[in-house]
Amino acid sequence: MANRGEIAIRIARAAADLGIETVGVFSEDDDTCLHVRHVDAARPLRGRGPQAYLDVDQLLAIARETRCNAVHPGYGFLSEQAGFARRAAEAGCIFVGPTPATLELLGDKAAARALAVRCGVPVLRGTRATTGVEEARAFLLALGEGGAVMVKAVAGGGGRGMRPVRRPDELDDAWARCSSEARTAFGNGDLYVEELLPGARHVEVQVVGDGSGAVVHLGERDCSLQRRHQKLVEVAPAPGLSDDLRTRLAAAAVRMASELRYASVGTFEFRPSTP
Repeated sequence: MANRGEIAIRIARAAADLGIETVGVFSEDDDTCLHVRHVDAARPLRGRGPQAYLDVDQLLAIARETRCNAVHPGYGFLSEQAGFARRAAEAGCIFVGPTPATLELLGDKAAARALAVRCGVPVLRGTRATTGVEEARAFLLALGEGGAVMVKAVAGGGGRGMRPVRRPDELDDAWARCSSEARTAFGNGDLYVEELLPGARHVEVQVVGDGSGAVVHLGERDCSLQRRHQKLVEVAPAPGLSDDLRTRLAAAAVRMASELRYASVGTFEFRPSTP
């Protein structure tokens, strides 16, 4: 399990229920963390903090030494990195998650936006690819009085590398902070901007695909209650949605997953602004 804390504990418990032995990892400052006691074997990582869990060479070396036949990335850290999924497969381990090709496309928000457009799913106005700060400033100014943008990391997710900007004089500081945070978390400091939609809700649709293009959805949940762009509470089904909007959200998620020939369990996020 290439993760730590509560995430690793949940994976370990599920594996134990299935009779699967687990190997956990811990950084130099995580040796007393609870997840270390929930696995069948625990191995130390050189280094402290998040960087230790981003060390692909160390993680795969431990997988080989302990004869693991699968790597579960949990979420965050390396879970969305196509390179890690590809190297795990090369090391003879099943990557528990989407294919490298899918991760590569969806890990690039510009490419993911293009997929949505191709599938007829409306997207917020924004820059289409990796953006420079001056291009972002021009986009913000073009929105006119009252306009605002969300600076977002091109790679990764989980609320990292994101900041709202409502005035041009806020942009430089937000840009530097987002780029630094994204580079630390995902190894990629590239950014872009989207128009900020005040009052929008965060609704997710869960899908399951078998890699053939056949996809089903498992309904939606509202994840609007957040702190620092990270979810605190999820409510399923999402309250206050009209039947029509609920149906359209599910259909959009299935359409995009089918286009990708999605092969895993996954979540598509939407920002509906009206019930």
